[in-house]
Amino acid sequence: MTKHTAFTGSLPALVTPFKAGKIDEEALRALVEWQIESGSSGLVPVGTTGESPTLSHDEHKRVVEIVVAQAKRRVPVIAGAGSNNTHEAIDLAVHAEKAGADAVLVVTPYYNKPTQEGMYQHFKAVNDAIGIPIIIYNIPPRSVVDMSVETMARLYELKHIAGVKDATANLARVSQQRHAMGADFIQLSGEDMTALAYMAAGGHGCISVVANVAPKLCADLMVAALKGDYAGALKIQDRLVPLHDAVFKEPGLAGAKHGLKLLGRIEEEVRLPLLPVTAPTGKVIRDAMVFAGLLNA
Repeated sequence: MTKHTAFTGSLPALVTPFKAGKIDEEALRALVEWQIESGSSGLVPVGTTGESPTLSHDEHKRVVEIVVAQAKRRVPVIAGAGSNNTHEAIDLAVHAEKAGADAVLVVTPYYNKPTQEGMYQHFKAVNDAIGIPIIIYNIPPRSVVDMSVETMARLYELKHIAGVKDATANLARVSQQRHAMGADFIQLSGEDMTALAYMAAGGHGCISVVANVAPKLCADLMVAALKGDYAGALKIQDRLVPLHDAVFKEPGLAGAKHGLKLLGRIEEEVRLPLLPVTAPTGKVIRDAMVFAGLLNA
């Protein structure tokens, strides 16, 4: 794959199903099949939605191996490889490449609050260690640091830095990044509710939490937006808005797992310190799924 391989459309940030405290490999494989059949254009395992903070390194790597093997090159796999420890990020990225992932998603280092130069050196070290594309994951609400457009532009000069998952919630950044890096710089929304607006400003797709629950609707929305059919995309968005709200009333991965449980696809099991959604939130999620046409009333 070249640096400018187009990762576009709806790319679900896959949950990691658990059963009795262990990875439910059968359910994970079934989720991959369902996502591909539903039109998802890529898969993003072991991000935050995949509960990477509470997976062991061996579990993290196993999930990547399962998703890559099950996808069978039908859609690209962007494997999570983020850490606030550069050595650990390199280890996860090297493994993802060896496992056959098409790209890695690397988050800005959280908690230890690096400078812009520190972030540059972190990503450069990962870039120098692997031979597949790197998507920068810029999410200031979780990492506390915000990679500047200028730092991103410096990184884009490196061989393997290919784009960004942008969860800044600042739609102006799409245009600013497009101006600084050009139209080939892959821009993926990291926020479901504003993904349609992100696309209108020049985005290429969305790494979506809600696509776990509504893969076909999310895929159809992205297809419409990429074709410039914003009227058609808006009709789909109108169906999804309550679900976008509902899934994130409590931590999004718990909301997504609840929705998948309602669909009979996985057990609703999350790892501490997170908990399954409360009953009131569960009702809101179910009502939103009925509204979207995913469940019968």
